[in-house]
Amino acid sequence: MSTPSRVYAARLVGLPIFDPQGDQVGKVRDLVVTMRTEGTQPRVLGMVAEVFGRRRVFLPMTRVTTIDSGQVYTTGLLNMRRFEQRSTETLVMGEMLDRTVTVKSSGVSGSVFDVAMEKGRTRDWVLSRVAIQEASKGLRRRGQTHVVEWNDVTGLSRSDDRQGATHLVATINEMRPADAASVLHDLPVERRNAVAMALDDERLADVLEELPEEDQVGILERLDSERAADVLEEMSADDAADLIADLPPETAEVLLRLMEPEEAEDVRRLMKYVENTAGGMMTPEPVILGPDATVADALAHVRNPELTPALASLVYVCRQPLECPTGKLLGVAHIQRLLREPPSTLVAGALDDELEVLRPEATIDQVAAHLATYNLVAAPVVDEERRLIGAVTVDDLLDHMLPANWRERQAGRG
Repeated sequence: MSTPSRVYAARLVGLPIFDPQGDQVGKVRDLVVTMRTEGTQPRVLGMVAEVFGRRRVFLPMTRVTTIDSGQVYTTGLLNMRRFEQRSTETLVMGEMLDRTVTVKSSGVSGSVFDVAMEKGRTRDWVLSRVAIQEASKGLRRRGQTHVVEWNDVTGLSRSDDRQGATHLVATINEMRPADAASVLHDLPVERRNAVAMALDDERLADVLEELPEEDQVGILERLDSERAADVLEEMSADDAADLIADLPPETAEVLLRLMEPEEAEDVRRLMKYVENTAGGMMTPEPVILGPDATVADALAHVRNPELTPALASLVYVCRQPLECPTGKLLGVAHIQRLLREPPSTLVAGALDDELEVLRPEATIDQVAAHLATYNLVAAPVVDEERRLIGAVTVDDLLDHMLPANWRERQAGRG
């Protein structure tokens, strides 16, 4: 493998990083550069790499041996101290994208959507090209794009109050929600808020669910009330309930009143349960079917791409009504079992009606023991009349068992 002479930053983000033995040790999250005088090519100091446990570490360019279209190879020596950006450093993805710049030779202005790096005469990597996009004009859907020499651009070495979020948002939209949340979390607060506001409601909801509570509250409080309510509606009810519980009571009540009544009712119901109990962790939206449903019906429901793998593992068969709280829970059907049954047969014929259920007051340790005992990734939660009121999944459990700051990737590089 040989490293191309020019590498674009946006194409590096997300690439796996391998050691000399071919084992993946992380993935690329950003480039770290040191800015010099206006017009002088910045030197690339290294990469921000995400390693096991979502920890961010610094990978110096001197330890990068190969970059190709699908991966980055290193010498295998990684300093596992957490990355902390220094005052003399700039993050390419986090701080350069969407910066407004001007091309000296033509006077054209536009926003940065990528930058290229290449090896300079001293064998150091430097930023050498800037890809910019002009503002759209008239009926043209997208402005013209240009790739120009770094030395032919002004506006990158100073802060920019007009910096938008279009191109960073486009990059974030291509990521998994957890990865997008990692990028958002590492941005300066004002930049984070600007990018969050530029995301559409559904995408912002997905990303908020993966952010630490402090970030969630900070972003939500910057939205106007109507939009905040819309975003909460797009979140899963249990995540929305956890977030609303962290807001001042008067703010929480305003948002609940602005939400659609059915969505708000689910959230209010979950907020009544004690935190770190089955009721406080459960989701009120499992897959619920009546006893006359067929296997084909069940499989059609679990194909919903919005379901998590854990929620899709069980179908809950209940008497009417088929929304939480339901009629009496008759039993559960394991998807693995349903896959072995003819599509036209009734789900009731493959029912596990002896599975132990959870009560909403079950403690977090009791929930963990229950899932472990019965080798489950999800379990029903019922009230005293055996009506299904929700389901606890293993991902809900882990979210509550891990330390409160588990999503954080704090400090330091020596």
